[in-house]
Amino acid sequence: MNPGKSRATAGLRGSGWNEDRMKDKAFAVRPRALKTPDGQRTLGFLYSMTGSEDTVVCTMHPREFNGTPYLVPDILEAGCACWVQAPRSIGNDLRLEHELAILDVAASMAYLRQQGFRRIHLLGVSGGAGLYALYTQQAARAPVDRLSKTPAGRPVDLAGADMPVPEGLILVSPHPGQGKLLLNGLDPSVTDETDPFSTDSSLDPFDPHNGFRSPPQSSSYDPDFIKRYREAQVRRVQRLDDMAKEIVSMRSKARATVKGANTAGPVPALVRKQAAHTPVLQVWRTDADLRCWDTSLDPSDRKVGSLWGSDPFASNWGCIGFGRQVTAESWLSTWSALESNASFSKCGPELTLPTLMLEYTGDQAAFPSDMEEIFSSLGTSDKTRHKVRGNHHGHALSEGEEPGQVIAGRHLRNWLAARAAA
Repeated sequence: MNPGKSRATAGLRGSGWNEDRMKDKAFAVRPRALKTPDGQRTLGFLYSMTGSEDTVVCTMHPREFNGTPYLVPDILEAGCACWVQAPRSIGNDLRLEHELAILDVAASMAYLRQQGFRRIHLLGVSGGAGLYALYTQQAARAPVDRLSKTPAGRPVDLAGADMPVPEGLILVSPHPGQGKLLLNGLDPSVTDETDPFSTDSSLDPFDPHNGFRSPPQSSSYDPDFIKRYREAQVRRVQRLDDMAKEIVSMRSKARATVKGANTAGPVPALVRKQAAHTPVLQVWRTDADLRCWDTSLDPSDRKVGSLWGSDPFASNWGCIGFGRQVTAESWLSTWSALESNASFSKCGPELTLPTLMLEYTGDQAAFPSDMEEIFSSLGTSDKTRHKVRGNHHGHALSEGEEPGQVIAGRHLRNWLAARAAA
């Protein structure tokens, strides 16, 4: 890899450990399948050096799974065990609802408490940060005050779930929440959600008339365009929210009719179909954050490009990208900046436990203003923040420099040592 070029890091690309750091470690790994409070299954792997650690660090992403995260060696060297968990549905946004995903976290937390761990710290990397923020917020609440339904209205029994509260929170290259991430990256020049090529040229971020320059050049957008662009992004989210809510409403009405069939007479076949129908929304053009293409906006050490690389035409119109195929329920819970509960703006003030935040200065998804927003939102007074040179997963930005993963690992080991001594 040429450090001078933008490197694709989406989907946990490049987030695995350096094998040289693990080959001489006498570690054991134990897989464990767990039943979640709502009857689903989740899988985790417990890494241990001694089998007698009293502290465990957990890591999980709501959509992706990497069984060998790069910070595991540092966690083991700090004298802690590490729990690496897979979500119930790996690599699939279609049905991801964060209010259900935190029940996966609850299952692992209850299991690890049963194993005798005295301290449990949650390590949220990238999208895992928002997941753990929501879990921690809900776990710390009295059961009666927890969420009882998803944004789409699906009942969720958080009140009846065993949700142990962790002792600490570690955030690495976090973003403000997947909904806010998508809001910033949503292309607002789309005029018709059924036509991926429909475009309002006055809002097209990749039109040279609006300031776009082909990478590796940096684009240059003027303040008026940026203002109109941001306002139009919110309008597009609202439009997609309205579409999702209409789908949910139609199906709910049909299901109510089917449920009352015994007293109201036969149910028409069309209504039965409507009650079962779960449309898949195709959300095109979701890789258009102006900051990815104009590095003078929210300046940092990043290169021109996004997590998906430096060709915006491939990432904005191609099959890759965040939130491209979703149900109405998963859109509202995960990808809507207006409806999702898994955001630091909603969860941060209730996070009062000791927190470490590690941010990479060349990150192409978590920008300096986002980091400031996240850190400021945290309700704890025991919070530590370190800036580290590196891309989204801590790879070196320049040839020959120490990788950010190594520096971040040192910060993590020091923080864990301080927690153990507290």
